Amino acid sequence: MSEQNAEQNSKPEETKFHYYRMRFRHDGQEFTALAKMPNLRREEMVMVKTDHGLEPAVVYGFAPANPQPDVDRRASFEISRRPTSDEEIRYKKLAAHEDSAFEICQKLIDKHELIMRLIKVEKFFNGSKMIFYFTADSRVDFRALVKDLVQEFRTRVEMRQVGVRHETKMIGGIGVCGRELCCSSFMKKFDSVSIKMAKEQDLPLNPTKISGVCNRLLCCLTYEYDNYKTQRRKMPRVGRRLKIEGEIFRVKRQIPLQQAIVVSGSDGEEKLLVEPDWTAAEILKAEKAPRKSDKKGAGESSDKPEKKA
Repeated sequence: MSEQNAEQNSKPEETKFHYYRMRFRHDGQEFTALAKMPNLRREEMVMVKTDHGLEPAVVYGFAPANPQPDVDRRASFEISRRPTSDEEIRYKKLAAHEDSAFEICQKLIDKHELIMRLIKVEKFFNGSKMIFYFTADSRVDFRALVKDLVQEFRTRVEMRQVGVRHETKMIGGIGVCGRELCCSSFMKKFDSVSIKMAKEQDLPLNPTKISGVCNRLLCCLTYEYDNYKTQRRKMPRVGRRLKIEGEIFRVKRQIPLQQAIVVSGSDGEEKLLVEPDWTAAEILKAEKAPRKSDKKGAGESSDKPEKKA
């Protein structure tokens, strides 16, 4: 019986997954990866499964605990095994090869007089492909450049044009908040950002204050946008009339973070109402604008005689 219990207790351990934070390059983006190995250390190299085969990566620590244990955590990648000594040596040389390829490609760009800016070079660990990322204001004919690159590196070559946001994501940097850029640290895709999100959060519409390093609207404008919208719906809208202790007030402004509103009375004096005050107030119906026909009938008299039956 003791042997059977030992086998039953060992089965969950075999299927248990551990979650780590890892990077394919030291200056690259962090991803969550799962593994059956419970004792991986920081700065340890591992081999990760990708769409084009195994790629080396570096462990940066355990992933934070899941706040919802009942919900299955989704990892971007799966760690397959530890690398061999030969793979470790090749990985250490990989960054140098990419830097060398960057310099060679830049010289060829100058040679062909192409109007483009090279951003980054990515080389697959198995050497089957190289990707050259660049930005350009318009379409670029790089067919001659690709031929020279294929002849130089003897592998598949892909030229991939990216926008300014992806450029910033690849280069990295520090945001106005003093932390590493969201796009280069954890964001996997770019959501659409509009000036409406800044207005909804009562932010100053100054481009220098709501724009990021890429000179586009800050991605973090989307983080609390839905919360602001939800909170505003619960509060009296701007322009609505409230009746408090027999006096009529009109809503001038909402302050969602404080769950308060600013109202003005008949004398024009503004007053701050917190949630208990405006929830207890009576919300009056919106005033209906008079019709054009009513205005015409009130201000003009008809000269036409009445028809007799």
